[in-house]
Amino acid sequence: MPELFDKHGGFRRLHTFTLATIVQLETLHFCRRFLTFDHRETDTKFYDPKGRQYDQMTQAARSGRQNIIEGSERSSTSKDTEMKLTDVACASLSELRGDYEIFILDRGQLPWSVHSAEARTVNAISLDAAPFTDDMVHESAKHALEQRKKYARWLDAEDPVVVANAMLLIIGRALNMLKSQIEAQGKAFEETGGFSERLMTKRLEARESQKNTGPECPVCSKPMRQRKSAKGDFWGCSSYPECKGTRPV
Repeated sequence: MPELFDKHGGFRRLHTFTLATIVQLETLHFCRRFLTFDHRETDTKFYDPKGRQYDQMTQAARSGRQNIIEGSERSSTSKDTEMKLTDVACASLSELRGDYEIFILDRGQLPWSVHSAEARTVNAISLDAAPFTDDMVHESAKHALEQRKKYARWLDAEDPVVVANAMLLIIGRALNMLKSQIEAQGKAFEETGGFSERLMTKRLEARESQKNTGPECPVCSKPMRQRKSAKGDFWGCSSYPECKGTRPV
């Protein structure tokens, strides 16, 4: 019988969380670098952190990461909620990917083909496992920054189109992993059921156990169960009808 509460809160070990952390950080950097002034029309820089494009992109990046966290934390009592929040993370990152795509198209260029040398190189990067011990917040932040270094060649480029293309690939990778994550969550739900279902099963088990805590049968010494009759409650042998031993309550 599965445990009542699922394991939860292990999001810091997920590659999806590491990638979502990189995506949020780099989206903040990208917007500060390239959305605070127009390269094409003027050399005068103006800072506009509340501009609509800036706000939409940074909020979508934040939503992707935060919903992974919340879904993981809610998984102990609601697998359904975990799947829904993971799906919200997918939707937010998909929205963000659309913004990077339009940024590239608006500059008269195309996103890198998956068959291009640059895309192949970025997609070939492997992420290290999270080597956490007892200092999860510190170590997971350090881990994310270490993994970010693997993409630094593109993320630190002066050309915003190069940065945007790298972000498209990183987000796409995170989305593929999140979709696999949702499938695994659904399979776990099928196998172990939801929290409410397990809670009811546990309660029925407890009731059954309470029924078996009666005195020994005077005839066969097996545990007795409390029963009801027209004359009132009484103890009846649990092996009835083979044994018809009774006791008064």
